Amino acid sequence: MVVRTFLVRHDDSTFTVDYDTDDGFEVFQFQLFSLTSIPPDEQKIVGEDNDRIVSDDSDLAALSEKLQLISITSDEARKPEKQEETTSSTAGAGNFDAGTSVMSDEELARMLQAEEEALLLQQYVAGDNDAQFEEKVRPYISKVLLYEDPVRQEVARKTVPLDNLEEKALVSLAKEGNFKPSKVEEDHAFLLQLLFWFKRSFSWVNAPPCDGCGNETTAQGMGNALPSEIQYGATRVELYRCNSCSRVTRFPRYNDPLKLVETRKGRCGEWANCFTLYCRAFGYKSRLVLDFTDHVWTECYSEALGRWMHLDPCEAIYDRPLLYEKGWGKKLNYVIAIAKDGVYDVTKRYTRKWNEVLSRRTITTESSVVSVLTSITKECRRNCTSQVLSILEEHDNIEREALERDLRDDAPISLPGRQSGDKQWRIARSEFGTDSLSSSSCTVRICCDEHVTKIYNAFSSILHKFVEDSLTAPKGVEVLKILRATVVDLKKLSYKKRRASLKPNSIVGTSLVHQLLPSFKELLNALTLKSELDSNGILSVCLAGNPVQTALALPVALHALDELISDLSKCDNFSKGSLSFPLLRLNRICSGAVLASGEELPFGIATAAFDGTRMSKWEEHNGAKGCWIMYKLSANMQELVAYELMSANDAPERDPMDWVVEGSNDGGSSWHVLDERRSEMFDKRFQRKTYNVKSAGFLSNMFRFRFLAVRDVKSTSRLQVGSIDLYAKQN
Repeated sequence: MVVRTFLVRHDDSTFTVDYDTDDGFEVFQFQLFSLTSIPPDEQKIVGEDNDRIVSDDSDLAALSEKLQLISITSDEARKPEKQEETTSSTAGAGNFDAGTSVMSDEELARMLQAEEEALLLQQYVAGDNDAQFEEKVRPYISKVLLYEDPVRQEVARKTVPLDNLEEKALVSLAKEGNFKPSKVEEDHAFLLQLLFWFKRSFSWVNAPPCDGCGNETTAQGMGNALPSEIQYGATRVELYRCNSCSRVTRFPRYNDPLKLVETRKGRCGEWANCFTLYCRAFGYKSRLVLDFTDHVWTECYSEALGRWMHLDPCEAIYDRPLLYEKGWGKKLNYVIAIAKDGVYDVTKRYTRKWNEVLSRRTITTESSVVSVLTSITKECRRNCTSQVLSILEEHDNIEREALERDLRDDAPISLPGRQSGDKQWRIARSEFGTDSLSSSSCTVRICCDEHVTKIYNAFSSILHKFVEDSLTAPKGVEVLKILRATVVDLKKLSYKKRRASLKPNSIVGTSLVHQLLPSFKELLNALTLKSELDSNGILSVCLAGNPVQTALALPVALHALDELISDLSKCDNFSKGSLSFPLLRLNRICSGAVLASGEELPFGIATAAFDGTRMSKWEEHNGAKGCWIMYKLSANMQELVAYELMSANDAPERDPMDWVVEGSNDGGSSWHVLDERRSEMFDKRFQRKTYNVKSAGFLSNMFRFRFLAVRDVKSTSRLQVGSIDLYAKQN
């Protein structure tokens, strides 16, 4: 461990920062965030002696102790800098990371020189095959026009659980603190939920199961298409023989998305074809994207981001255009986007090695590519009015400029190999890469989890009422089961119209439910619900405010009730003395800022550890041998007296086993060990383990978990945690 002391000047203030070089540059940025409230992705750190920009550990090592911190949103940061060009990615709804890349004039000159040389070489190696290039693209024009058919769109819409996806979209925004999103933000979030739903509802076909007995089959070659198959564009039919009963199963490769909405199976061609129809059915400006190296995906124009966004339905990955080159290791050549109003060469969006790609674009010359695409686009637009043409041409120019900028933006991110398809098939295509979800260093995220703390606190009133009314633990469990059943009923209903009754049972009668009703009020408030008694004496609960707040809180209440029922069932002598931690989980810390050494996108982000549900988890792709997560308080310093960890839904080998918990009272400049654990084992999934802090009495405004090892470091590179709950000393 090496500690360096930096003097960091920001505006009119100077801060002293003690930095442990073992922690990494991101921790240093988080320390500055704690002191100045400038998030890491908005920080520009400059050495005062030589004006060198600091972007990693090596830069820090080469500089003296005097630094200057500038916010990139300030006027000073927006001034043109000599020898520097800065491009920031836009963080919109659902876009989880914002990175900054810097390209010097020298690097830009080298890139342009390499491009010129590649273009010069291409003149000698490119063929004169305009017709071959056009034949590759033109068949897709008729395919994308099918997406405009109102009948096909209506059939597609009817298969979508619209209310459910709307709820998930709004909850995803609420988790970021956005309870009143604009229409643009809602549309963006809904599109992402449509992508995730499609991934779950569509089936990938390696070899279809036998039509007769359902056993595995082996490919036997191609067969002739039947008229009923040709009707839906299946000009190719694959044949498979059953390994058990020898029956032959047909796998028609349908091209009509209307049929694909019915069959819901295929490979990347069927997936992208069908998903693009869904996107058009819900009004998104969409394109089918053809990769000449044998892949297909979708692009949609995101009003929230103000640009075209990549969506791969096979992988359920979005806005990661470098997935194929960086993650899969593809050697791209031509990537063409096809829409109803034209065809577009978007290859530059999907590569950061343009000069290498140029060397592989040998079907025809670049000028011929432009000529062919321009000609097809004019055909697509021949019935457009002059006003529409003007708008389309303006959009074309904007996109061309954006594609040129994309070539210079290379924010660091780890991307996965291909996940869809049989493992051997992926390896044979050289697309296997790493068997991981998309991972990234993470930005500072705010925990919108006040509802979790309110729900935990609300059970205090209920349990105290049990003791006051001398209810036994078994009877108290029955009351909680009634509450749980009500929560389950509410979750099944439309998020806009939730209403369910509190149903007494043979053990807990109506009179007891009414007697206990006042103790339920705090829990109902935490769920944005209220109770109502109708003229027939039936007690119901219904919405009392923003339905999204209820949608966000119901899963937390359900999982908390499950745990409380389990804990209360184990109470042999339920009394006032039982009303303590961990049966009562009071004073849970919430609404802080979180930063981690890494996270999995989009489902394993750092704040997932603090959202109070079993449906999510924090994953660190490279965390098996060491990683960290930090939590910065939003208010005054607190004394941490206990914490809880929960195992995640799967993969026991990724459970944390060794860790250290630390606190800081100076925003992360220095750390004090609060607790250490070794050889901890989680026996089952969703197991919550409670730990009292060994080193009490230390006030902190930041906490850090340093996970040192997972349960089986030999079999995994990842760490995952289902949840983390921090508890402060009660005043």
